[in-house]
Amino acid sequence: MARHAASRRPAHRTLMRAGLTLAAAGAALGAGGAATASAQPLPAAAPAAPPAQLPVPLGDLDVLAAGQALTGALPYATGPLKNLQLDPLAKTGVDPLDNAVGTQVADFQPVSTAAVTDPVTEGGTLGTLPVVGTATGLLPG
Repeated sequence: MARHAASRRPAHRTLMRAGLTLAAAGAALGAGGAATASAQPLPAAAPAAPPAQLPVPLGDLDVLAAGQALTGALPYATGPLKNLQLDPLAKTGVDPLDNAVGTQVADFQPVSTAAVTDPVTEGGTLGTLPVVGTATGLLPG
């Protein structure tokens, strides 16, 4: 046996044993934590307060103003989501979604999946998807 091959095996076994020991310890800690959490009794539920003892009377709530505030803030929440790139690896050489398949039988028109996969693999957003794009036009923002 060569000298370089003999020196690697003990280090390899040591690293493998250390990794297996750490994995077993992590699994034991995870299982122990789950068993402890499941063994705890549930706290007693507090009785619900009757409507007469509420700290804020319901007549003071301005439902119309709350609804206007919500609809005013909605474009700020949905706008970035509509313009977010769906595939972070789009236009790279390692994009796993860039996998269009096509075929042609005899003299019929060729059929391909590129019409479905291209909007995503070209860095598209929700608005560029074939079916979902028209529905996102209904969202504000």
